[in-house]
Amino acid sequence: MAISYPISLPSDPQPAEIAVSAETAGGVNESPYTLTQEVHEWPGNRWRMAVRYPAMTRADGDKVAAALTSLYGQAGTLLLGPFGASATPKGVATGTPLVNGANQTGKTLATDGWTASVTGILKAGDYLQVGSGATARLHMVLADANSDAGGNATLDIWPRLRESPADNSAIVKSNPKCVCRLARGQAQWDVQLADIFGLDFEAVEAI
Repeated sequence: MAISYPISLPSDPQPAEIAVSAETAGGVNESPYTLTQEVHEWPGNRWRMAVRYPAMTRADGDKVAAALTSLYGQAGTLLLGPFGASATPKGVATGTPLVNGANQTGKTLATDGWTASVTGILKAGDYLQVGSGATARLHMVLADANSDAGGNATLDIWPRLRESPADNSAIVKSNPKCVCRLARGQAQWDVQLADIFGLDFEAVEAI
């Protein structure tokens, strides 16, 4: 059966660590005379994730190695996101949240469907996913958000919206992911004499 992208990594074993970077395109021009700075912020934002697995047996290591090799370098894509405690919100996060309104752009996302009148429906640092499969986008909530009497909440998010999500698109609150590709065109792992696998890789969000 042909491999369909984006793939999901094996649910077991889980990584030991994911180092997450939030990259923003921009630049700073500094005067050599006054040292004043002119800052340019461009619209480019993307996630970068460095993933490290614990020492694994061959049975576990082979599963992860095969998944990464199936990407054929940077040609294929995979779903990546926070794991462990970071994969679930700190906020109350009750209700069935949806995108509230079409044609949204920028650094905020209007949502509805939350439990009404909740302080801290989401907390700063919580993650959410908009879209699914090849259109999955991962966002971090940048400030505590409350729901109003109608269950609406406007969220400050990173990265900014690259495309306008459809009205009433579902919002994923737990185990959110985005579409990534390998940062380099190779999958690599170490195998010790006792068949103990060591494996890590770096991926960037596929845009």
